Amino acid sequence: MAGPTINTTAHILQKAPPKEAFQPCTAFSAEHGTLRILHRVPRKPTASYTPLDLFDQVALMLDSGSGGTWFVKEARLIQRHAGIGQRYARLQHASAFASLLVRNPVHEDSRDAVEKLLTTAFAAFAEADRPDIVGFKCLYCFARDEGYPLKQQWFPTLPRDDRANVTSLLNLPLREQFLAQDVVALLFQRLENYLKGHTDILVD
Repeated sequence: MAGPTINTTAHILQKAPPKEAFQPCTAFSAEHGTLRILHRVPRKPTASYTPLDLFDQVALMLDSGSGGTWFVKEARLIQRHAGIGQRYARLQHASAFASLLVRNPVHEDSRDAVEKLLTTAFAAFAEADRPDIVGFKCLYCFARDEGYPLKQQWFPTLPRDDRANVTSLLNLPLREQFLAQDVVALLFQRLENYLKGHTDILVD
């Protein structure tokens, strides 16, 4: 008996090296969470074939396979964030956030929030002059939306200047951000250290 078929919208978080005639990817869907998918690569390009790229938002029709893997029956590109690959820093920070989501299964109740975060995050990474700031905000928002009390537990432990800088990072638009990269890197490290010590989030 054939397995189930699902239709969903998803973000491509990771691509693995091709295996035989298939391109393995990891995707995230608000309806189904993290999905391991295999996309058949045709021997010759066809008009109906849509290659999947990192950070793409795509509409997928998937057939169930073995071991929790899904085969792409149809794929339609919704949004491609080509700007992320145009600068190494953008690619570095966007990939780090995508990998974080691959490592950390998202509870069903949080999937809608994470899907919205991914949509906003990849669009911001694609145009950001300061992808380090986008990455910090993404990590903070992900942990907050997972229910961890960052504002109540982590934020008060910071030195006064750090609290002011975190407030600025979270509340000001990117065009108004002027913190030095080493300052943002320090805050990033302090947030990661808190998450490692006080949450179940796998930071690395």
